[in-house]
Amino acid sequence: MKKRRLSFWEIWNMSFGFLGIQFGFALQNANVSRIFETLGARVEDIPVLWIAAPITGLIVQPIIGHLSDKTWSRFGRRRPYFMIGALFTTLALFFMPNSPSLWIAAGMLWIMDASINISMEPFRAFVGDNLPSEQRTMGFAMQSFFIGTGAVVASALPYILTNWFGVSNTAPEGMIPLSVKLSFYIGAVVLFLSVLYTVLTTREYAPEELAAFEAEREKTTGIKTVPKAPVTASQFLKKGLIWTFIGMVVNLLIMATPLGRQNGQLYIVGGLLLAFGLILLLSSAITKKSSGSNGMVGIMNDLLHMPKTMGQLAVVQFFSWLSFYAMWIYTTPAITQHVYGTTDSASALYNQGANWVGVLFAVYNGVSALSAFLLPVLARQIGRKATHAIALTLGGVSFISLFFIQDPNILLIPMIGVGFAWGSILSMPYAILTGSLPAEKMGTYMGIFNFFIVIPQILAASILGFITSEIFHGRVILTLVLAGCSLILGALSVFWVEDHDDVYRLKK
Repeated sequence: MKKRRLSFWEIWNMSFGFLGIQFGFALQNANVSRIFETLGARVEDIPVLWIAAPITGLIVQPIIGHLSDKTWSRFGRRRPYFMIGALFTTLALFFMPNSPSLWIAAGMLWIMDASINISMEPFRAFVGDNLPSEQRTMGFAMQSFFIGTGAVVASALPYILTNWFGVSNTAPEGMIPLSVKLSFYIGAVVLFLSVLYTVLTTREYAPEELAAFEAEREKTTGIKTVPKAPVTASQFLKKGLIWTFIGMVVNLLIMATPLGRQNGQLYIVGGLLLAFGLILLLSSAITKKSSGSNGMVGIMNDLLHMPKTMGQLAVVQFFSWLSFYAMWIYTTPAITQHVYGTTDSASALYNQGANWVGVLFAVYNGVSALSAFLLPVLARQIGRKATHAIALTLGGVSFISLFFIQDPNILLIPMIGVGFAWGSILSMPYAILTGSLPAEKMGTYMGIFNFFIVIPQILAASILGFITSEIFHGRVILTLVLAGCSLILGALSVFWVEDHDDVYRLKK
């Protein structure tokens, strides 16, 4: 019993839904800061408004992963979640650009991100479920191709509608331009149809088949997955008390400083540490009453028993996603301020710069799509770890170079390096990770792995506003330089990761 190798077009079909998911995600990334500023948000408040997105992912992805591991119906295991998420994301995309106020827009971001996560999380596990080890790098690279392709068009849509079709790019103060509204409507249709295509053209292995594949893998490799003993109530209690104490100390330190008291977003960090401690304490209480490990307790058990490779990749992910989250929320204000010399979101010059940011995002996503064909080839020659380290370094240097550029057209050059890094971030860590995961918990661990994407985003949303206003004195471009340094640290941390089923290592 061994998973069969899938053809190019079968991998294409199972990844096609990511075209629409990223279409919606790219519209969100390139335009939500613009919508917030149009509705009256200050630059330093934008990260806090964005906090909805990572917190939603932190909650939704492990739950959906856990549920999809336990689900099997005539519609499949992962595919029902694809469609449910796509339906709600479609509705959110129609409503978002029509938000009448800033706080409604922030709420819609929350709903939209939750819906995207419902669809996106099972797609990661889908590759691990359906592809043999030697094709997983290709599978995640194909997802990266569709992510890049969808984002290219989506990021450039306002610019295309304005410059090719004459759609208005300006609106009265407090109103969203028509070019942005139409972009979101088009994105809603593309997202729903592309996810529907994947659902109709793919099949899934039943849980019994996956168990047989896992047994055969253990037999042929001699490597067996030994279940770890469940975390006891006393262990949950001890860890819960430690994290609760850390959260309280962090909040007290923030309260003790004038700058901390003036920047309420810093409490988000302490609050999340405190919340994690309380969840562990709650898990302790539940474990005392019941020996079962389903639901929240099961997820926390798996988190505390995560494979070693996942813990090592968590460090890489932290630095990588901190950088890109800073780029998504700060590129528009950074470029309009540093290159176009304006902070007036109602001015034609600002909107011209904001549209150009959409083009820059289209370029980096286009490069990431093309890199999907280069990265697997490079990984076979020098290994996945070295490939990822090179990509992250190139991206970090590209971020830093933005500080030295004043010509909008030259900004296209560093976007090539950023795109190569983004393509690798979307594929290499997942290809490395799946080789260390038990098949019956693929969805759960993919959801937990999202913690290490979300936590740096929450940290960024909590502290970047403070850093930008208090340390960089409102010079937003310096925040992108900081992002570049973080990406280089991520590249260095790659070399501590263990990659057990790397084709390059096994070949040697």
